[in-house]
Amino acid sequence: MMELSRKHLSISKSLTLAISAKAKEMKADGLDVIGFGVGEPDFPTPSFIIAAAKEALDSGKTRYTAAAGIKELREAVCRKLKSDHGLDYRQEEIIISNGAKHSLYNAFQAILNPGDQVIIQSPYWVSYPELVKMGGGKPVFVEASEQNDLKMKMADLEKAITASTKAILINSPSNPNGSVYNRAELERIAELAVEHDLYLVSDEVYEKLVYDGLEHISLASLGKEVQDRTILVNGVSKTFAMTGWRIGYAAGPEAVISVMSNLQSHATSNPNSIAQYASVAALTHPASDETVAKMVEQFAKRRDYMVEQLNLMAGLSCLKPGGAFYVMLNIQDLLAKKYQGQRIDGSIDFANLLLKAEKVAVVPGIAFGADHLIRLSYATSMDNIEKGLKRIESFVKEIV
Repeated sequence: MMELSRKHLSISKSLTLAISAKAKEMKADGLDVIGFGVGEPDFPTPSFIIAAAKEALDSGKTRYTAAAGIKELREAVCRKLKSDHGLDYRQEEIIISNGAKHSLYNAFQAILNPGDQVIIQSPYWVSYPELVKMGGGKPVFVEASEQNDLKMKMADLEKAITASTKAILINSPSNPNGSVYNRAELERIAELAVEHDLYLVSDEVYEKLVYDGLEHISLASLGKEVQDRTILVNGVSKTFAMTGWRIGYAAGPEAVISVMSNLQSHATSNPNSIAQYASVAALTHPASDETVAKMVEQFAKRRDYMVEQLNLMAGLSCLKPGGAFYVMLNIQDLLAKKYQGQRIDGSIDFANLLLKAEKVAVVPGIAFGADHLIRLSYATSMDNIEKGLKRIESFVKEIV
C-alpha cells in the first residue's frame, strides 16, 4: 500500500465529536441518553437571524463571494471590535472563515514553519494541539492547575518560552475549563510576547459568556504593540446559537490575514454566502445584546446548579467556572476503584462505564490532556441537567 502523509497520520480524531456521535447513535436506537458532551447551545438561533437568511435566499444572494468574506460582514466585524473593545481594524485586516476552528487552522498555517513551538495551556481544547501540528508546529503545554483556578501561572509560562517559540495561544473564557484571565494576567502575557517577539493567538469565541460580573478583556486591546502581533479569533456559533452555520472570523496584521486569505481561497473559497448575510444580522441587529443576555442568564443558573450538585457527590469535586458553558469534574479520588467489578484507571474508563450504565455522555479529560478530569457541558436544558446529575450520583455511589 502506498504511504500516506506522515504528518497527518499523527493527527488524532476529536473525542468530543466521537462522544457526541455515540450519544446520537444511542438516541436514534431509542435509548434515553443525557448528553453533557458537545459544546453547543441548546437555544434556537434567534428569529431575526433566521429572517436575514431567508431574505438573503429570496434576494438571490446565493453566489460566490470574495474568498475572505462579504464586505458587509467584514465591516460589521470591524464595528463590533471597535464598539466592544475600542479596537480599530480595516477590512483588509479581517477574514471570514468556515467557523472559528477554520480561522485557527488558517492562522497556524500562516505563521508556523517546521519546528516552531506554540505554547498552549493544559487542559486545552482538544483541537488546539492538532491544529498546531497540522501547521507543522510543535505544541508545548503549560499546566493550568485547579490550585490556580485552571489558569497558567505566569512564571510557568515564562519558563516555557524558548528560542523556538513562535506564538502563545490564549483561550479566555476557556474551553474546557471555563476559566477567565484577568487584566493583570493578560498584561503579563502581552509583555512576554512583546519581549520575546511572539505572536499571540487569542481565541475569544466565548467572550460574551461570562458570569458573576467578570469582564472579558480582549488581548488586542492592551496597546498598539500588542494588537500588531495578535491574531484575534471569534465567531457567531456560541454567542448566537449558530453552530451549524459555520461562520468564524479573525482580525490581525494585514500581512498575516493576507496569507490566511490566499490559503482559504484555494482550500475552501468563501464561507457559505447565506450564513454570512445571517451573521451580519447577528452582529448588528438591535435585539442582539438582549438576546445574548437572556441566554447567559440561563447558562448561569444551570452552572450554579450543576456545580452545587456535583460538589455534594462523594469522590467528586469541581470549581465554579467564570465563563463558557463547561464544568471540569475532578474524578481523581475514584481512580483505581471499581464499578461493578470493572476497574476505573482513567477518564475514558469513567466515561465509557457511565455511558453504558446510566446513559450519560461526558467527555473524558484525556482528550484535553488531563486524565483525572471529566468535562460536562451545561449547554442543555435544566431538566436534562437534573436527570443527568441524578444518574451520575447513582453511578458514583456504586464505585468502591
